[in-house]
Amino acid sequence: MSHSNEKLAVRIRCNAERALLTELFLTPKPGLVDRRNSGAHNDMTLQTFIRSINAISPWFLRFFEWGASNATIAPGECLALIRPIGFECETAMFAATGGINTHKGAIFALGLLSVAAGRAEALRIDITRENLCFMVADFCHGIVGRELGNAGRTRTAGERVYRRYGLSGARGEAESGFATVRRLALPIYDDLLQQGDCENHALMRVLLELLAFNADTNLVSRGGVDGLTFVRDYASNLLLQNPKPASDLLDKLCLFDDALIARNLSPGGSADLLAVTWFLAQLPASKIWTLECVDRHFCKKMNRIVNT
Repeated sequence: MSHSNEKLAVRIRCNAERALLTELFLTPKPGLVDRRNSGAHNDMTLQTFIRSINAISPWFLRFFEWGASNATIAPGECLALIRPIGFECETAMFAATGGINTHKGAIFALGLLSVAAGRAEALRIDITRENLCFMVADFCHGIVGRELGNAGRTRTAGERVYRRYGLSGARGEAESGFATVRRLALPIYDDLLQQGDCENHALMRVLLELLAFNADTNLVSRGGVDGLTFVRDYASNLLLQNPKPASDLLDKLCLFDDALIARNLSPGGSADLLAVTWFLAQLPASKIWTLECVDRHFCKKMNRIVNT
């Protein structure tokens, strides 16, 4: 790997780590672990998450390096080949947390984006928000149908939620190229920063928007559709009451937090999307490639390799 590639790999790894820390320390976050409390979790604390982030951060460098070293592999074959690295990263997480799942969803999302960054760099495709998201969509094409829609024994909470309610969770977000982040979270975040809002406030508003819109399967797993509806309605009402920055918004978010804790509800899927939002926000949003452009570039790259 060249010196410039190494610098980029380190930058991607650092941005993934900072995305997780930024999400963690944002306070208050309804139902989630933050500096105020442990949310609706009695098995983890702020320190549990910090240990987890320290353990998994080096793996984002591995994800990038894999993407750069295997850029000639067809996109549809990448996911199965990446997964062993993901499992090793999860093992490191569980070792650091004593078996507690703190970041499984974030490893999946940010790991895929890190692979996409390495692949884009090797193929000389601009590393923009859209390009990385389109590459992830290409890696994950058909994943919902294959992993959630197949008949057979239901093993995970995600499978149960999909088969009962049709909600595809983290897999659906990845297969869509993080459509919720691209179409909702990032435009709101960018607009608020351009208006002069601080990063902390912009992230709070984005989290509220995600809670109002995202069909968070973590909420459904804990509280059924009623739990999801409660959170979405509560967040929507807060947004209606506070169309502009309000001095008492933090107090209202604390009450929201208390309400979710009382109901044992934790919107972990939305927390992961918030981290993805911050990660992608560090990248430019220009020079958009479509999936067809990426495929065409990949084919040209393969033809050059075959003919040399």
